[in-house]
Amino acid sequence: MHDPSAGKAIRPLDANERRVLGTLIEKAKTTPDQYPLSLNALVTGCNQKSNRDPLMTLDEEQVMRAIEGLRASGAAAEVFGSGKIPRYRHLAYEWLGVEKEQLAIMGELLLRGEQSEGDLRGRASRMDPIPDLDLLRAHLDSLAAKQLIVWLSPPGRGRMLTHGLLPAEKLEKVRSQIGTADQPTATAETVSTETRPSAEKPRASPEHSLEARLAAVERQLAEVVARLADLEQESLS
Repeated sequence: MHDPSAGKAIRPLDANERRVLGTLIEKAKTTPDQYPLSLNALVTGCNQKSNRDPLMTLDEEQVMRAIEGLRASGAAAEVFGSGKIPRYRHLAYEWLGVEKEQLAIMGELLLRGEQSEGDLRGRASRMDPIPDLDLLRAHLDSLAAKQLIVWLSPPGRGRMLTHGLLPAEKLEKVRSQIGTADQPTATAETVSTETRPSAEKPRASPEHSLEARLAAVERQLAEVVARLADLEQESLS
């Protein structure tokens, strides 16, 4: 079992650090023969078109700054293999104090941000199998106890969540977009216990609900297209 105290203090990550750490976690699990990653491979992984939201175009300098920040926090390391080219690996097991399925969950949340439980289970399972929602929720309960995930909507079908490594201002923006800006949320920085009276909580308009459903359908369609593209590329390789 990994010792959660082995790494340095967990802190919120900026957008580039989230993408770099998520990519390192993903590649360690899905392409272990090519891991640890060279700087060029890491840049390519950060900028790939599938399994990423939002799409990014990072250059080597931006990725190196993110690596330096992660190394200073104890979340990543530079290593040298048989060659002289430096390579990079994550230390997320130690830094976050999680097990393999939980790290797959965190990796997917870092790569895609907020999503539903159902989408998260399917995406994380490409790294480590999570056969059903009950097992996923057991892992989420453990992550929530460590303040590594943030619930964005109440329990129920399609419950939304994100990771707890967002800066406070970014988290508030996400909650506002989801329509839960008035709900208390635990993060890696603070735990808020304030709530608004139920009478003051705004109700989502029918138009807002329709827009949210359409956005969800668009996200699902984009993922299907990306998965088909990945399958086509694999069949050609």
